[in-house]
Amino acid sequence: MEKIVECVPNFSEGRDRSIIDAIAGAVSGTDGVKLLDVDPGADFNRTVFTFVGGPEEVLEAAFRAAKVGMGLIDMRKHSGEHARMGALDVCPFIPIKGVTFEECTELAVRFGKRVWEELGVPGFLYARSARRPDRVRLPDIRKGEYEALEEKFSDPSFAPDFGEPVFVPRSGTFATGARPILIAYNVNLDTSDKSVASKIAGRIRTSGVVKKDADGNKIMGPDGKPERIPGYLKEVQAGGMMYNENIAQVSMNLLDYEQCNLHDAFEACRKEAEDLGVNVTGSEIVGLVPEEALVIAGRFYAGREGLKRDDTEDLVSLAISRLGLDQLYKFEPDKKIIDRMVAEKNRLAGMGMKDFLDELASSSPAPGGGSVAALSGSLGAALNEMVCQLTLEKEKLRDSWDEVGKAVEILPGLRKRLLELVDEDTDAFNDVIKAFRMPKGTDEEKRARSEAIQAGYRKAIATPMETASGCLDILEQALRVSTAGNPNSITDVAVGALMASSGLDGAVLNVRINLGSIKDAEYVERTEGELSSMITRRDELLSLIMKNVNERM
Repeated sequence: MEKIVECVPNFSEGRDRSIIDAIAGAVSGTDGVKLLDVDPGADFNRTVFTFVGGPEEVLEAAFRAAKVGMGLIDMRKHSGEHARMGALDVCPFIPIKGVTFEECTELAVRFGKRVWEELGVPGFLYARSARRPDRVRLPDIRKGEYEALEEKFSDPSFAPDFGEPVFVPRSGTFATGARPILIAYNVNLDTSDKSVASKIAGRIRTSGVVKKDADGNKIMGPDGKPERIPGYLKEVQAGGMMYNENIAQVSMNLLDYEQCNLHDAFEACRKEAEDLGVNVTGSEIVGLVPEEALVIAGRFYAGREGLKRDDTEDLVSLAISRLGLDQLYKFEPDKKIIDRMVAEKNRLAGMGMKDFLDELASSSPAPGGGSVAALSGSLGAALNEMVCQLTLEKEKLRDSWDEVGKAVEILPGLRKRLLELVDEDTDAFNDVIKAFRMPKGTDEEKRARSEAIQAGYRKAIATPMETASGCLDILEQALRVSTAGNPNSITDVAVGALMASSGLDGAVLNVRINLGSIKDAEYVERTEGELSSMITRRDELLSLIMKNVNERM
């Protein structure tokens, strides 16, 4: 699976466009990284940069941005409304796809160490990467801000996670760590009364509201602080605001959508709004949202309404509809879903047919047969999926629905995974090329190069092995469709099966040519055994499928 990390560094400069552009250039000039947004605030004197890419590429872009920002921003001259403690105030790493919080913590640690070692600025770990409970929240680390740093560094309890406790007047300090993606989410009400939205926000947000007596006075606790009535949603910040003079909104930050997702917040607002005599009319997502959050919401509404929805696009569409995301303006998934924003234009699976064929026909050795094998399998799945749909929409074929329904539950996932393997096969080949280009001047370099080459070949084997296995799974489903699918499309079943069979053959060839470079004899023997089993089963399935097709033509 493709790995995607988001990085959202906050720099203490929101007025000097030349500095902002220089930092943006450092990010956008890093290969494999896509700069999604640059959001400067003059009053805050702060700019938030948002970029995404693979883990290593994002790490490199973050350091380049830090180097430029710390070189150009002088905290001794800084003023602004936003709390801050350094030129680079905070640099979170956020898992988006195929990446864990542990991996993002590793990125943060490597980032912090490099900033100290190469730029001489100490730093702290926060959020999910924090090594101490009093450093989970950024405000706790940032207390007193830049102006208090020199005194705070003299306190042993404020020892940084990276570097020595030294005050760097020009750059200050920074925090880095792994945190969940934050979703800025607003729910619309059919009232122009902001106080209603504020009341709803107080009931649902994690921090709740301050306790008051009958006269409206705050009730103070033994510690001298106001007592609070907590809200019932986890990891949610909320307040009331106006979208325009007619629409009040409950404005929220969902700090961890795995604990409180879009539908949780939406339904909570709906419940509280009804209690106050108003209605929820829709909602909006400000900025970007991970696709998974919409899929989770889609599954919730599909389950509640008894709808059968498994396809990602269907679930996203259902979420958009039920959350009313089109009410204020059209919600465009390709521009709002971060997973789609990060998709590189040069990825093979995203190319048009002509561009893909032109790339395939070029003198470049990749993409090659492995990518074509994966595409062949994906096409085979798509054809059989089509026949399933043409069967399920025919009332007269109701007796076939159960059998075809089983196939249509499995085929979309196979189609999508094989399409991903079109690119992954090329990526695996490129890893082998990179390994061969590694230096080999010393014994240590030779050893590292040899290990990288072997690892590269194993990856170049694992990808077509998955392609072959996926193609075999398609044939298993095609057998079902060949017995129960719409007879008017029976030849499409056959063509799809032949495509999957060819994909398997192509993948097997790619495995075998790479096996010749593997030194582990046991691994080679085991892999050959798996290939033989797949080929035998493929022959059985294809024979049965073609028999059914010929009988039903």
